[in-house]
Parts: sequence; structure tokens; C-alpha cells
Amino acid sequence: MYAIIETGGKQVKVEEGQAIYIEKLDATEGDTVTFDKVLMVGGDSVKVGSPVVDGATVTAKVEKQGRAKKITVFKYKPKKNYKRKQGHRQPYTKVVIEKINA
Repeated sequence: MYAIIETGGKQVKVEEGQAIYIEKLDATEGDTVTFDKVLMVGGDSVKVGSPVVDGATVTAKVEKQGRAKKITVFKYKPKKNYKRKQGHRQPYTKVVIEKINA
């Protein structure tokens, strides 16, 4: 059984026992998080929501909070003496999917 959930402005396909990295959530390590925006539940019978499936939830356990690898943002305009260098590290939350309730 799998489900497609929406979190952090993105849609993610999840299965039970799967670990995923999503946009940062306001939760501490060990907390249980419930996702209510379930767009589709698949498996033996497929349920598609319009826009969400009624009564379907996905529960997950927060395993870790962290920040991704650093990326360099470099802006440059030739012949105009314009250069800007900036770094960025995106925060994330690693969750493990425990149960899909459909």
C-alpha cells in the first residue's frame, strides 16, 4: 500500500517503513506527525481524492532534524564589475512512515 501526500508545498509518494526527507517541520526528534493532506491511496483498491481523500491520514515518526549540504549561489554580470557570492543550507526533517490509514 502506498499514498501520495502533500507537505511543504511538494507531493511525495510514501510507503510504510520508508524514510523520507521533507521540508522542515516544527517537531522534535521522536515526535509523531500526522499528514492530513492525502491526495491518493493506492494498493489493492485505488482511492483518488478531489483534492484530498476523506478520512485518510498518514502517521510518521520524526527521526532527525538537520540541514542539507551547502550550495553556492553566485551572481555575475560580465564587464559591469558585479559579483555576488552567497551560500545556503536548506533545513530538512527526516521522517519514517509508520502507518497509512485509509
